[in-house]
Amino acid sequence: MEILSLHTKNTTYQMGITELGFVLHLYYGPKTDCDMSYLVQNRERGFSGNPYDAGEDRSISPDTLPMEYPCYGNGDFRSPAVNIRNSKGVYGVDFRYRSHRFLEGKYVIQGLPAVYAETLEARTLEIVLGDEAFGAEVILKYGVLPELDVITRSAVIRNQGTEELYVGKAYSGALDFVQGDFDLLHFYGRHAMERNLERSPVIHGNQSFGSRRGMSGHQHNPFFILADKEAGEHVGNCYGMMLLYSGNFMFEVEKDQICQTRAQIGFSGEMLDYPLAPGKCFYTPEAAFAYTPQGFASLSHIYHRLIRHHVCRGKYKTARRPVLINSWEAAYIDFDGGKILDIARGAAELGAEMFVLDDGWFGHREDDNRGLGDWYANEEKLCGTLKELADQIRGMGMDFGIWIEPEMVNEDSGLYHEHPDWAFAVPGRKPVRCRNQLVLDFSRKEVVDHIFGQISRVIDSADIRYIKMDMNRSICDVYTAAEGCQNYGKIMYEYVLGVYDFLERLIQKYPDILIEGCAGGGGRFDAGMLYYTPQIWCSDNTDAIERIWIQHGTSFGYPVSAVGSHVSASPNHQTGRITDIHTRGVTAMAGTFGYELDPSLLSDEEKEAVRKQIADYKKYWDLIQNGEYYRLSQPGKDKDIAAWSFVAEDKSEALLNVVSLSAHANAPVVYVKCMGLDPQKKYYCEEDGRIYDGGALEYAGVPVPEAMGEYRAWQMHFIS
Repeated sequence: MEILSLHTKNTTYQMGITELGFVLHLYYGPKTDCDMSYLVQNRERGFSGNPYDAGEDRSISPDTLPMEYPCYGNGDFRSPAVNIRNSKGVYGVDFRYRSHRFLEGKYVIQGLPAVYAETLEARTLEIVLGDEAFGAEVILKYGVLPELDVITRSAVIRNQGTEELYVGKAYSGALDFVQGDFDLLHFYGRHAMERNLERSPVIHGNQSFGSRRGMSGHQHNPFFILADKEAGEHVGNCYGMMLLYSGNFMFEVEKDQICQTRAQIGFSGEMLDYPLAPGKCFYTPEAAFAYTPQGFASLSHIYHRLIRHHVCRGKYKTARRPVLINSWEAAYIDFDGGKILDIARGAAELGAEMFVLDDGWFGHREDDNRGLGDWYANEEKLCGTLKELADQIRGMGMDFGIWIEPEMVNEDSGLYHEHPDWAFAVPGRKPVRCRNQLVLDFSRKEVVDHIFGQISRVIDSADIRYIKMDMNRSICDVYTAAEGCQNYGKIMYEYVLGVYDFLERLIQKYPDILIEGCAGGGGRFDAGMLYYTPQIWCSDNTDAIERIWIQHGTSFGYPVSAVGSHVSASPNHQTGRITDIHTRGVTAMAGTFGYELDPSLLSDEEKEAVRKQIADYKKYWDLIQNGEYYRLSQPGKDKDIAAWSFVAEDKSEALLNVVSLSAHANAPVVYVKCMGLDPQKKYYCEEDGRIYDGGALEYAGVPVPEAMGEYRAWQMHFIS
């Protein structure tokens, strides 16, 4: 068996090529030079088919081998990574090894986001597999980033035959384990309560999670962890699988008949029937794999560094984001120019650096039933031009930004009246509405061109410095009126390519604009969007206490720099909960930080607290955004407090954050252990003036101060 090994700083990913041309997954774990081929034990299994070219050897079966890229049609009856049919309706391929090569640098993917790196920071392995009967070929691409301990996966399916082929399923990558008893960690949710952690055992059979909504969705995030049963925050084998894609996706994990485990992730095969003409290629999205034996915190740090430095791009990749105020919860759609200027004036007096005008500034947008698609300023509502409004706000010392929802259209709009065929709708059937809006067919270039032209004219008219790009409904009624389209099984894939094309044009033309992604809050919170937008509105739920748990789940895969988080009004508009301004500020600082309220409704004491919060955020910015994030509490288990910390990579300082979740008479003292510090260093606490041993803070913890009332918050800054 020929061995192929991929090495990072601390890990090894090993494959083997058999005499029959099967590429097997042998090992993924701590770095080693060992030959792991002995782990594959060929044994005859009942009703597991054998390749014809294996002759009378019944011990060789794709149904029990750890396949590197499992395919349907070769006798492997577990869930496949790829399924293709030909023009005669015959399904199945038998991909066998043809060649491989190593390249310097990291591969790119046509039209899709991908991890990037300098040439000397990464290597690429390409393995070519082929099927003679169909004339099909798949190129498996592996990107190796040694210093990050990350290996990326993608596949290119190519038609080298003379007849059209149809791709019905094509995942980005798979992991086959011949041994191990795993738990699965996934992040489920709903609108306004996204990315809740759920941990469950991997069972015999198939468990699948994904989206058929046209976006990655509020319900399941495209990031998953396989972990040892005993794995925790700081111990245990953990395997991460993250998809860099913002549309329909699927993750599957399956324990088979002989207790082997297969995990796969990629573009969803549902509604996929992608036509491949001779000579054409289909490109799968990219998946980023990571392994660590040191628990969930270590895995999180790997993905945080990956996203900060090798997914996010542009000016704001590492730059401090402006402290902003968004008009949504301050005014919603019911405003005029005078109201907006009042909000901006109050925000400027408190130290805000950016004013964002949310929904309601365009077309005839008097409510959310009309106006989407007409991207020009409503000058009557704004009491002047958008430029005049923006200039007045800039005169207050703030930059100016706007909200857009370019993928959507209302039937009550000029765009829909002119181009009703641009909206998704099945002929002969009334379309499904959501938020009384329809979805524009972004798989069509002329639609993207038109919307991009409208938005560009708005940006150019008013020197826009920030865009919040929203998407407020799921996609159905999938049909295109595009001329010459004969196959609708490619629309959902090409829709996402159209969204990415729109965003790529936007960042290329306006490199100094900060773009925040959004989809009803966190409905499209994924690494694919972060390739274009360095931050995403984490959730429409701005309640400080519920945000703790939303941001807790988000932190397993995504860095604080990606999390849009604001201080909102109290009582909160989603839950009615009352929390003080300090607690709301502490929670929002575990994100990009800003405000979502009307400053005129704040008391003088609250206004002074806001000024201090902004000063503190600027003081701690580098530590918060670039430090290592530690989860110090667990939802459900720790009922009295929530705690998290940021620790400088050189362990020179740390910021501990604690929020009380309950109040008790004669309560016991609660201690929080501060992880990630240097046990040999001494740390000065600015808040209480004491000097603590690093080992004491980590092994025994720091007592939470006594305070009356629920939802109290503390920050403690430790300096070595």
